[in-house]
Amino acid sequence: MTGKTFDQTSVDVQATPAEPVTPQAFDFEAYADYEASLQDRCRDFWQAESGVLVHRRMRIAEVFSYGCRDMKASLEWQLGGLKKSMDFKTDVPNFLTPWYGIGPVAGAFGIDYIWKEKQAPAVRPPFQSVKEALDCATVPVSQGSIGSRAIDMIDYFVKETGGRIPMSLTDTQSPLNIAGNVVDMSSFLLEMFDDPDAVKAFLMQLAELLAEFTREQIDRISEAIAWPGHGYASCRSFEGLGMSDDNALMISGEQYIEFAAPAVEFLAELFTGSTFHSCGNWSDKAETVKTMRGLRMVDGAFSPATDPTPNPPEPFAEAFADTGIVVNARIVGDPETVAEIVNRLWRPGMKLIVVTFCQTPEEQTEAYDRVHEMCG
Repeated sequence: MTGKTFDQTSVDVQATPAEPVTPQAFDFEAYADYEASLQDRCRDFWQAESGVLVHRRMRIAEVFSYGCRDMKASLEWQLGGLKKSMDFKTDVPNFLTPWYGIGPVAGAFGIDYIWKEKQAPAVRPPFQSVKEALDCATVPVSQGSIGSRAIDMIDYFVKETGGRIPMSLTDTQSPLNIAGNVVDMSSFLLEMFDDPDAVKAFLMQLAELLAEFTREQIDRISEAIAWPGHGYASCRSFEGLGMSDDNALMISGEQYIEFAAPAVEFLAELFTGSTFHSCGNWSDKAETVKTMRGLRMVDGAFSPATDPTPNPPEPFAEAFADTGIVVNARIVGDPETVAEIVNRLWRPGMKLIVVTFCQTPEEQTEAYDRVHEMCG
């Protein structure tokens, strides 16, 4: 694994194979001790003005595709990943994710999943205009066909683990991303010009539905909650609601601030801040994104093996040094690739989490030591 090119034949380039482990066979006490051993450095990093952590993410491919349909199998795959993760040198412990696709909030509008064999669930937006969506009667997300299943998965995970393992929310999408699950995206983008007030009202409605659903998840996960959540290095010591905002690539920075940012800032006020993720190269929006109130962390891909259009490191170093905003940098590649990119990304005054995917404990130890030596 060199990190030089994106492997289009791979089901999940960020995944690690692991053997499933049943809750009955999992050593909860050992993992609790392991998690506790890392908490001080996570807490100190979060409270500091700058610093670096290394997180060896343990992502199981089946969990984030067709496997989410079977909550029992999903939990066993993830427990297997947690067990394996303890063999890798890291600063941030891994956590459980009750992942059930990206459509729970869309389910509030009566939308259900489309399932294809061996594929993650998908949704097809039924509305051709924002006005149609605004006129649609909604139900609470947790009562929709998708959201109720996500809640069932959370309850199952908590019951089977006794709430002893850190757990994130289900995959949280930004209001702008959710909009594309509800309204035809071409129509939505045109209405940003033709009916901007309706678009803004719709995005805020989605934020309110998401807020209610987030509170319900927090109540169920309770003290095991790991922030920011799916896709980010997360733990009990961090803060901010982790969201994916990939549709930000489709609009200008000015449009993002006018239309999308108010709904994100509304959520940030409710949940001790927000975080921003987009796939692809969003470096041209780094300066814009960092102006949002309550922003705690940003996430991006920084090697060609992570994403076919990775971010150049330098704009992130320039934008986020001395801001207190954490850069969560995902780097698929060998220790040399990790070191090369961190050398371009690190600046004094940054808060940086280097997320690695080294496939052996020996490679991970080398990458870990090199990052801390470079940024120490």
